[in-house]
Amino acid sequence: MYQYNRKGPKRGISLYSYSAEYGMTKNLEDCFEDMYDMGAHGLEILANTHIDNYPTPSEEWLDNWFKLLDKYEIVPVEYGNWIDSRVLGFRELTTEESYEMLARDIRLAGKLGFTVMRTKMPVINGDLEPVKNWREIIKMALPLAEELNIRMCPEIHTPSVLNSKMIDDYVEFIEQTGTKNFGLNIDFSVFRNHFEEGEHKSPNFKNSKPEEMIPLLPYIYCCHAKFNHMTDDFEETTIPFKEIIDIMKEHQWDGYLLSEYEGADKYEPGYEVGQTLRKQHIMLKRYIGD
Repeated sequence: MYQYNRKGPKRGISLYSYSAEYGMTKNLEDCFEDMYDMGAHGLEILANTHIDNYPTPSEEWLDNWFKLLDKYEIVPVEYGNWIDSRVLGFRELTTEESYEMLARDIRLAGKLGFTVMRTKMPVINGDLEPVKNWREIIKMALPLAEELNIRMCPEIHTPSVLNSKMIDDYVEFIEQTGTKNFGLNIDFSVFRNHFEEGEHKSPNFKNSKPEEMIPLLPYIYCCHAKFNHMTDDFEETTIPFKEIIDIMKEHQWDGYLLSEYEGADKYEPGYEVGQTLRKQHIMLKRYIGD
C-alpha cells in the first residue's frame, strides 16, 4: 500500500466534500483522480456512504479499493463511523451492543488500511457532549483497536469549544488509561472567526483560539480542515488557516489535514466542488510548505 512519508502537516480530503456529486456525477475513482491531481494523498471516507454494501463489502469491491489506492497514491487516513445506539428506536443499545457495533467498524477500518477512526457517538445536548457511558464503550474497544493499530477519535466540531469540560474529560480518559488508541479529531469550524454577508451566525456562537490547541496536539491524530469560502486569491476568509498551520509546524505536529467543504453552494446545480478544493489546496500547499 502506498505510503507518503513527509513529516509535519500533510494534505488530504474527506470525500464528504463531494457529497453533492458522489454517486451522481462522480464515483470513487473520479474522486481519487481529483485527489491525485491536487497532490492530496490523505483520504477520509464515511463508511456507510462510500463503501458498497457496507458493512460487508464484496471481495470484488475490496480488490478494486486497493487497486485504486495504489493507482492514485492514496493513503487511507480516517474512517468515519457512527455508534448509533438509538438505531432500534424503541430503546437504546446496551453498552455491550454499542461495543459490538464499534468493533465491527474497527475490524473493517483495519481491513481497508485505515489507522484513524472518526468515531461519532450519540450526543445528549446542543454542545455535542457524548452519551454518559462513552467511557465504558471505548474502554471495551481499546484492546481490539490496539491489536489493529486503530486510533478512535471523536470529532470536536462547533458549537463545541476546546476549552470545555468535554475536552477535559477526553484528555483525562487518555491520561488515566495511558492509551494511544483514543484521541481527538479537531474540526477547524471551532476556530471560525468571520461570517460572510448573508451567512447565518447563531446568537450564541462561540469559537476557540488556535493557541488553545497547543496542549491538545499530542492527542490530535488528524484534523478536518473545514472551509467555507475561498477567494480567487486562494485565501479562506472565515477560518485563520495560516495561524493554525503555523502553530502545528512550530510544535512539530505530524498528521493529515483533511479538507471538508461545507459551503452552501456545493448543492447548487452544476457547482463543481473540485474547483473549490483546488483553491484550498493551493493555499494549504503554500502554508504547509509542501
